[in-house]
This record gives sequence, structure tokens and C-alpha cells, in this order.
Amino acid sequence: MDIIKIIAVYFERPIIQKIALSGLLFLVLLISKRLLVGFIDKRVSSPRSLYSWKKTTSTVILILGILGIIRIWLGGLASLTTYAGLVSAGIAIALKDMLANLAGWIFIMWRKPFEVGNRIQIGETAGDVIDMRPFQFTMLEIGNWVKADQSTGRMIHIPNSFVFTQPLANYDSGFRYIWNEIPVLVTFDSNWETAKSILLDIANNKALALTGDVKKEIETAAKKYMIIYNKITPVVFTSVEDSGILLTIRYLTEIRQRRGTAELIWEEILRQFAIHDDIELAYNTFKIYQTNQ
Repeated sequence: MDIIKIIAVYFERPIIQKIALSGLLFLVLLISKRLLVGFIDKRVSSPRSLYSWKKTTSTVILILGILGIIRIWLGGLASLTTYAGLVSAGIAIALKDMLANLAGWIFIMWRKPFEVGNRIQIGETAGDVIDMRPFQFTMLEIGNWVKADQSTGRMIHIPNSFVFTQPLANYDSGFRYIWNEIPVLVTFDSNWETAKSILLDIANNKALALTGDVKKEIETAAKKYMIIYNKITPVVFTSVEDSGILLTIRYLTEIRQRRGTAELIWEEILRQFAIHDDIELAYNTFKIYQTNQ
């Protein structure tokens, strides 16, 4: 009986009541989240939709939890205003980075500079966005020591505040195609005009087929983002380098097909040049002249 009285008196303390209510709130929200996620798993089959629903559920639960904790510990709007006036300066300093990341998350959710699944580059880091959270987003890295925008397999976690301080490039937003260039260097003795004609034929056959849908998408992007392309078909540019004549193939390709199309084009280049005796690929060479003394 004495133990029951001690427990009753103990729980009459406001601080203990608040701790107990906080624990109960956490337990209720945790159970609710698991029930909702289980319900969603049974109703949604698309991986992308499933991810979106789970992220939305987690966000709503988080917001409800924050509001509940504020209500329990600060006791309403009047107390909230009083406490906010006392601790706002300390919070601004101590939680500066966290608040900046949270503001970045709100900006990302509102303005949508990128979404999960987009390929982006922020600062010096490029990759595919695979997760977004209130304080950071995660990318599957491309590039670095791997060439041609291929994945390295590393996951890079980026603070949300970087959207305010770092340049952001979105490969997918509005215009899903990029220009790629393949430099082909032939010797000065080669028939460069024939080589240029061969390269242009290869680019037209192996590069992106400019169907009506592709052209329409380009026109739509041009209207929205003031993108102006006078020529969207493959082209070969000519220039002179120290070691030979440089013929540069320029063509449109889908974002994730740059390496694949380059491989197809190079393989065909090697086949075609092999049957033309008057065309040779150039490389760094030097000549030695011997004179009789």
C-alpha cells in the first residue's frame, strides 16, 4: 500500500507527468506509423509510389510528434510565445545548421528543384537522388574515378542547406537529353574529308533517333526554359591539333545512355576506318632526321 502511495505521489509531479505523456505519445505514434506502413505495403505495388507514401507518412508522423511534444512541455500558445522569446537567440546559434537544413528541406518540397530518381549535380558531387529527409538527401554517386557518368556504388549524404549555397544542375528536369562529344584525331596525311563524312553517317545511325516525341519535348523545354537549339541533328566539327586533324562528333543522347552510345559509335568508327587505307588514327609521334656531317 505504501508503495502505491509513493508511486501516486511520484506521478503527481509535473515533470514526471510530462515525461510519461511524452513516452506515451511516442509509443502511439510509433504504433500508428507501423500500422499505416503495413496497410500501404498491402495496397501499393509500385516501388516509386510505395516510397512516396512511406516518406509522406513519416513526415506527417514527425510533424505530429513535434507538435505534441510542444503542447506537452510548453502548455499552449501563450507559454510557447513566452518561452520562444527567452530561448530563440540560443536556438538560432546552437541549431543553426539544423535549421538551415530544415529550411532547405522545405524549399525542396515546395519548389521541387529535384525529386527522388532525378540525376543531379550539386557543387562538385553528381549522382542519382535515392532518398530525401528533413535534414539531408542521399545520392548514388556517379563519375569521380568512373568515367562517362557511370555509378561508383557509393552513397553520398548531402545536407539540405546546400541547395542555398551550391550550384545545382538537374539532368532530368524539363529536358531529358544532353549533348555528348566524341573527339576523333586523324593524321595529317589522312583523307579527312572522307573521314568526316564517315563519322557523320555513323553519328546519324547510332545516335539518338530524333522522333516526333523527342522533337516535341525539345520544343516544350525551349518554351519553358528559353532553350534555343538551331540544330539538333548530329554534327561533326573540324579543327587542327598538334598531332593531327581533330574531328569532333557532337550529338544528343539520353542522360543515362552517354557511355553506351559512345561505345557503339567508337566500335563502328574502328570498323569503318579499318577498311579505308587512306584514313589513320593519329597519336603522338616524332621523327628523327639524320644528316651526314
